[in-house]
Amino acid sequence: MKIVITGANGMLAKSVIKRFENEELILTDVKELDITDSEAVQTFIRNNKPDVIINCAAYTAVDKAEEALEIARKINADGPKNLAIAAKNNNCILVHISTDYVFGGNLPLNEVYSEEDPKAPETVYGVTKLEGEKNIEENTKEYYIFRTAWLYGDGNNFVRTMSKVALGKKDFPKEERFVTVVADQHGSPTYAVDLAEYIYEALEKEIPYGIYHATNGGFTTWYEFTKEIYKILGIECEVRPVTTKEFPRPAKRPTNSKLSKEKLEKTGINILKWQDALKRYLESDIFGVQL
Repeated sequence: MKIVITGANGMLAKSVIKRFENEELILTDVKELDITDSEAVQTFIRNNKPDVIINCAAYTAVDKAEEALEIARKINADGPKNLAIAAKNNNCILVHISTDYVFGGNLPLNEVYSEEDPKAPETVYGVTKLEGEKNIEENTKEYYIFRTAWLYGDGNNFVRTMSKVALGKKDFPKEERFVTVVADQHGSPTYAVDLAEYIYEALEKEIPYGIYHATNGGFTTWYEFTKEIYKILGIECEVRPVTTKEFPRPAKRPTNSKLSKEKLEKTGINILKWQDALKRYLESDIFGVQL
């Protein structure tokens, strides 16, 4: 199987490349293929004739996007459209990564989002990612869109950051050895290695085309997630809960990012628990933090 992977230097792409290492891979970043350039995309895909395009390219700087609508739209909306048209014209499958931010995040906490629930993005990032989804749906039929959330892996991410913060306080007096973390945002941490596995299995099993929610199993908060990180690492650092209002950001964060994985599970793909995924990550070489 010949596969074009866009955004090849990104965190998810590294895991995708590793999982598909036995396939014929064509790795691209913006220097090799600017997905916002329609003509370049059509020419590249026509010349390389892949069986699959896995689009890992995205503008994911959620806060910066609030001031960068044009570039976010080009990458998150126009890019997927160009890839979808090229995929249809060359009879190949498009795999695209989307986000929980396409929803408003205001669903009651005892409920979870299904793939078909109403979309109501409240950030530039969410709006442009939803536009990307629609552009794919309108321009090809052979596609997989995987909505994910709270992604971590081989690159800068929440787990690494919080680990480094705590380790930087290890010589502080006990009363100063604490971190504050938001406790009223709910979702599922997702290990990039597991998301890459979901993508691999979807292609291998030839599951029905469409949109799927793809995170690790179970739900938590950033506060509880941090506590679990420190517990596994054996780090002595108090985690103090704060509210979203106490930690304002330029872009609104969803209160409820709980995505139902029932549709994906029904295809026979095993959804792995977030606690187990975190433990595997912290014990892996890609964690990359010296304890």
